[in-house]
Amino acid sequence: MTSRRTFLTMTAATGAAITILPFASRAQGGGENVFPTDSGEIVVHPIEHASFVMETPVGVIIVDPVGDPSLYADFPDPDLILITHEHGDHFNQETLDAISSARTQMIVNTAVYDMLPEAMRAMTQQMGNGETTDVLGFDVEAVPAYNITEGRLDYHPMGRDNGYILSIDGLRIYIAGDTEGTEEMRALDEIDIAFVPMNLPFTMDATQAADAVAAFAPAYVYPYHYRGRDGGTQDPQEFAQLLGETDAGTEVRIGEWYPNGMG
Repeated sequence: MTSRRTFLTMTAATGAAITILPFASRAQGGGENVFPTDSGEIVVHPIEHASFVMETPVGVIIVDPVGDPSLYADFPDPDLILITHEHGDHFNQETLDAISSARTQMIVNTAVYDMLPEAMRAMTQQMGNGETTDVLGFDVEAVPAYNITEGRLDYHPMGRDNGYILSIDGLRIYIAGDTEGTEEMRALDEIDIAFVPMNLPFTMDATQAADAVAAFAPAYVYPYHYRGRDGGTQDPQEFAQLLGETDAGTEVRIGEWYPNGMG
């Protein structure tokens, strides 16, 4: 049985452990993308920017899928799709139409739900900040995702967008979406795997991100969403160095989120 305690014991001795991951196709897997659970494993596959796939003991989960459907062709049809908010690098209706199937369930924030075609709403749960639900036999909690810095507040206003905490087979996974280091993020506990954004002006810089992650000290963290077509690129290596200077004991996983050189 794997627990957060085991993860932290493995990483605490090295302090700022950094793992640089290759782009992981389903066929290749990639050992550093694999996280043991109570009865199986979770495999993380970075796709691009904020989009990723997780193969889990409860099914295939795709988060914020956008881009050409061929990016997802190596994976089974998703059992669950999660969407954090309506911005075009997180939500694209054509991509959803192409990759979803009759068995796919979706969880989205209310703003995205209102944008979906009626037929797709039938397979979708809308969630607001603080709400919880059960899907595929595991718990999902919608947590706030918003800006807190003056001048950025309109990008992601409080109360509109979601992050998610998934409790899957003994692991707690935090998907931050687009947010800064809010009080709610900093107060999280017992997170095993976290996905945290950093780009300006839309989320936060590497210093802010490292400070926020140190506050809730997940066992592993993937910095993602760190380049943008409008600039604002942040350096994941700088983030890892800054986080390593804290006592969080968090291992940083740096996936290849930009295989096509976006940004």
